[in-house]
Amino acid sequence: MREHLIPSRRNPAAEDALCGINAEAQRRKAAGEPILNAALETLVDDLGSPVVHESVMALWRELAPREIAPCAPIAGDPAFLEALTRWYWPSAPGAGPACATPGGTGALALSLRSFLLPGMSVLTATPFWGPYETLCSEHGSTVVGAPAKQPGRPLDLEAWRRAASALMGRQGRLLVWLNDPCHNPTGLSLSHDDRQGLLAVLQDQAARGPVILLLDCAYLDYTGDPAHVREALDDYAAFGQEGSALLAAALSLSKALTLDGVRCGALVFPWIEDALLQASLTQGCRGLWSTAPRPPQSLFLRLMKDGKRQQQLHAEHRHWSEVLEARAIALDAALRARGADGAPWHGGFFATVRTEAPARVAERLWERGVFLVPVAGGLRVGLCALPARDMERLADAIASAV
Repeated sequence: MREHLIPSRRNPAAEDALCGINAEAQRRKAAGEPILNAALETLVDDLGSPVVHESVMALWRELAPREIAPCAPIAGDPAFLEALTRWYWPSAPGAGPACATPGGTGALALSLRSFLLPGMSVLTATPFWGPYETLCSEHGSTVVGAPAKQPGRPLDLEAWRRAASALMGRQGRLLVWLNDPCHNPTGLSLSHDDRQGLLAVLQDQAARGPVILLLDCAYLDYTGDPAHVREALDDYAAFGQEGSALLAAALSLSKALTLDGVRCGALVFPWIEDALLQASLTQGCRGLWSTAPRPPQSLFLRLMKDGKRQQQLHAEHRHWSEVLEARAIALDAALRARGADGAPWHGGFFATVRTEAPARVAERLWERGVFLVPVAGGLRVGLCALPARDMERLADAIASAV
């Protein structure tokens, strides 16, 4: 038989690891097993149904054909890009060089294409979202990790300094993906001092070569401490305005608007004017996906003109943040009652239970019908996927498997 695939495409993973875990959980649930599936990345209510914000669905039903059918501009609707940027940074001068993308993942992929050559590496916090490695593999690059925030301890800035310096020395440039605040998978956020220390590390490296800090803003609408999220975003804005490094943000409607299925987000650079960067982003869009979907861009622009719906959406975010916080508290208390360290949470859809040999422990749990995702140094628990009443059973299973 002729080999049609080129050599580099002949050994893909059998399937995406996260999808594989969830598929096995669904198969066993359909067979009648009383499973616990905390591998999901979708927010569900206490009955297991996906959460869909009614404020968003009401706007979706109002979209006119002209807001749905025509192609959007290649780089996205400029009004959408500006509105989405100012949803998170109200005082931003605009979106800067920017483009609409197929979700936040599209923004991450385009950042690799724009700022790294194949063979280079992106720096991020470990543990990290598994598809980061897939994105880098597709580009011909790799992921280098520095320690993520640990509960009750300051960020290991010296480790970040060593990693950043080594990469700058090796490749002459530095791209950092930072999923903060509300980190996936830990559920933690950097403190003000952590953040300022890390930004100082990046400023030092910017004296040696180009530094791009990309904020992966996936989960920050769901937090137990909105004031902390606001402080973080303001700190990053000040860093972007300072200008020694290039600040970017991968923004997404997937979680914020419960619109995973429409695949729309943006890559924005609000604190710079750069016509060449804009032209490069536009060409990158054309060469990768042509245009991002118009309907979610139209919907978001409707949302920005409807104060009542904005208030409703904020209330929905607040409600589901409280639900996630209650689930996190229940998990943390159940783990501590069994002598474990607990799983503190600041925001987002996940928490991480620290353990040695996480892959082996996860396999033991899968055998018992409990599905978690092994990550570096622990097990990711989808708080988005389990009601608080299931946390006692989950903690029992973890205690018996460790």
